[in-house]
Amino acid sequence: MMSRLVILFLLLTGSCATNYLTGVPVSVADGDTFTLLVGNVPHKIRLHGIDCPERGQPFSRVATQFTKTMLASGKVRVREMGTDRYGRVVGMVYVDNVNLNERLLEAGLAWHYTDYDQNPHWAALEQAAREARRGLWQEPDAIAPWRWRKGDRPAR
Repeated sequence: MMSRLVILFLLLTGSCATNYLTGVPVSVADGDTFTLLVGNVPHKIRLHGIDCPERGQPFSRVATQFTKTMLASGKVRVREMGTDRYGRVVGMVYVDNVNLNERLLEAGLAWHYTDYDQNPHWAALEQAAREARRGLWQEPDAIAPWRWRKGDRPAR
């Protein structure tokens, strides 16, 4: 009986294991996407649950620089949450145990992407940044990146 319980415990804990990637960031494409070198293997990483401004949008460069600075400041770990349609690892990114996804929301440099994440804490982080008019929330008519990608842009 005891051996069955041990086997069951091992099976359950093995299937619940969280996979982390640890490596060296080698490039940052934008605020929510970068490449992590794990050993000699590059992995494209997309931050889970947030969406930073696209190139050409206000605060895009600020978000990209924020991510570069954070990634350069310590040990980088990525908790894998899945893979997106482009083959990128979608994950929670930690720099010395600080959650980069959350820091971008707090700084007002990302939208909480509720199509993929319903964390009420993250919704509150975005709302607090909006109310404090931090980062992109200084813009009177900030356009969400998912709308920007579909061509919803201000007339020039």
